[in-house]
Amino acid sequence: MIEKIRAFLQREIDSKHIPGAVVHVSYQGEIICREAIGNRAVYPTISPMQIETVFDLASLTKVIATLPAILKLIDRGDIRLDDPVHLFLPAFSMNGKEKVTIRHLLTHTAGFPAHRQFYRENLTRNEILHRALTEPLENEPGSKVVYSDLSFITLYQLIEIITDEPFDVFINKEIFTPLEMGETTFNPTNSVECFAVTEYSEQVGDYKRGIVHDENAFAMNGISGHAGLFSTISDMSNFARMIENNGIYKGHRVLSESVLKLARQNHTPFGEEYRGLGWMLKSPKLSSCGDLFSSSAYGHTGFTGTSIWFDPEAKLHVILLTNRVHYGREPHIIRSRARLHNLIRASI
Repeated sequence: MIEKIRAFLQREIDSKHIPGAVVHVSYQGEIICREAIGNRAVYPTISPMQIETVFDLASLTKVIATLPAILKLIDRGDIRLDDPVHLFLPAFSMNGKEKVTIRHLLTHTAGFPAHRQFYRENLTRNEILHRALTEPLENEPGSKVVYSDLSFITLYQLIEIITDEPFDVFINKEIFTPLEMGETTFNPTNSVECFAVTEYSEQVGDYKRGIVHDENAFAMNGISGHAGLFSTISDMSNFARMIENNGIYKGHRVLSESVLKLARQNHTPFGEEYRGLGWMLKSPKLSSCGDLFSSSAYGHTGFTGTSIWFDPEAKLHVILLTNRVHYGREPHIIRSRARLHNLIRASI
């Protein structure tokens, strides 16, 4: 299998769909593939990819940081899924959002628009947070799945209000430290040689290395609930191990089995895009986990070219870390992910 994976990824590299990748495959509790291939940078000079290269996770932040924080608050008895958001964030009650619940935010059914380019307005962090709270809805809450960063920017604020701690401090204490995820952080301070380099930024005047790629997260000083997290394949595999072990990592319970089971249930059976709490679920069509993962599969993707997918029926998980935006924003990764997952599942 390893040679098939390497050959597949090399073809993607040769086609300039990705500059390089780090891939991790675990099956039945055993790591059967962990490989680095290609380059972490091509411009301005070529630098080879390493196993411990640090990647901008982009929207994997939603499920590696924000989701476990919310699940922890459920476990602690601080919140329930159907609590209205305005109970904790009074400004959220503006513009007809009184019915929006925490469940709606987690499942992308709050009714928010798909995206807002706040950064183009030169807004500060606090201005962006306020705009997210007061943004009018485009759909009735609970009626339609529209993937929106605004939901997770709102959850970021909710977590800080409930815990009375900075978001990154709470996540590190409750999730990353117990999971020995020492390389997982916002605004990393590693040397630039450690990073998978992302896109050229006119604002920075260079390719981004250790600086969040997402423009809204960048405007929010690098920390948000929708993007901003950096990590390595080793740290990500620790997280995946905890998920597969029903919340336990090296004998220590991080999250309850009950809340993890709840998170991977289908909360949006009314549409073609199935959503758990935070997680994407295997949907009737166009799932990034491909065609061969079981109907109980769940995972998530990141715009920079990252993904994590679990197939509990096979006890299989696949973590793919790439920096495909180093070449720009062409959507080749959409087909690449699905085809790679097909190859892996067929080879087991």
